[in-house]
Amino acid sequence: MGFLTRLLVFMSLFTSLVSGFALQKLPLIQFDEGYTQLFGDQNLIVHRDGKSVRLTLDERTGSGFVSNDIYLHGFFSSSIKLPADYSAGVVIAFYLSNGDIHEKNHDEIDFEFLGNIRGKEWRIQTNIYGNGSTHQGREERYNLWFDPTEDFHQYSILWSLSHIIFYVDNIPIREVKRTASMGGDFPAKPMSLYATIWDGSKWATNGGKYGVNYKFAPYIAQFTDMILHGCAVDPIEKVLSCQDGAAEDLRLASEIRESQRKKMDSLRRKHMTYSYCYDRTRYKVALSECVVNQEEAKRLRVYDPVTFGGIPHRHRHGKHRSKSRRVDGTESI
Repeated sequence: MGFLTRLLVFMSLFTSLVSGFALQKLPLIQFDEGYTQLFGDQNLIVHRDGKSVRLTLDERTGSGFVSNDIYLHGFFSSSIKLPADYSAGVVIAFYLSNGDIHEKNHDEIDFEFLGNIRGKEWRIQTNIYGNGSTHQGREERYNLWFDPTEDFHQYSILWSLSHIIFYVDNIPIREVKRTASMGGDFPAKPMSLYATIWDGSKWATNGGKYGVNYKFAPYIAQFTDMILHGCAVDPIEKVLSCQDGAAEDLRLASEIRESQRKKMDSLRRKHMTYSYCYDRTRYKVALSECVVNQEEAKRLRVYDPVTFGGIPHRHRHGKHRSKSRRVDGTESI
């Protein structure tokens, strides 16, 4: 990251608020203090400053790391720079999960970055699972309004008792409010924070049409300015230990300020390309937590009348899309 860009980022950190709590209260964490290598051998490299890490995907393996602690709610953030050039099939994930503990009823909160063919842009996908509800995906997908390969950008997840909020560069892009009707579908069990890079050739780009081409390897994702701020759980004693002010910070942060909500609404109008709440091919009736915005619905119907308008596939010209458990709308657009 250039000096001027880094200066502007830190000025933003020290002058702005994220949904009601000051970012300057949240210290950056050394890699060794907060994380452990998950897999990848030498494909994970910690920089000399101890605060930055590089994940690599090559012909041998991907790589990843995991938080030392498991958390019941928190604010989790990192600045990330994605691989440039041809990146189809490459998936970079920054997410919370407890799948290692609860294999059949795990919870998950995902940022997934989906690579693309040369000349096409990376996409962001967000998703949540609760209590193993993988049969009811809650995906949303967005085009980026910047080049994520040129510089670092900050991606953050806020998870509280009542809300999940996804942020890009401190601007909320998605809010999930817990409702009684969601039941166990809202993530509620302690989770670890993960970051990984891996080969998603079977689904990530155009539903698997374009896979990873290792001629362009190694694929390198860089992580820095990492934040773990929340309530850690002792896995043996089952004791909850919140960092100073974390519980109150999360409560305040769950209420998005009006100025932030306007920015979120604007970004969603301009850049959201998929939302499960409007997918009539998967859900004839929107899931209970969905708040249907008619402007969003209209725009998405124009964008893809089959998926979002409920038009039968036989009325559509071109190739038929196969169904899969993952959303098959990851076109190189």
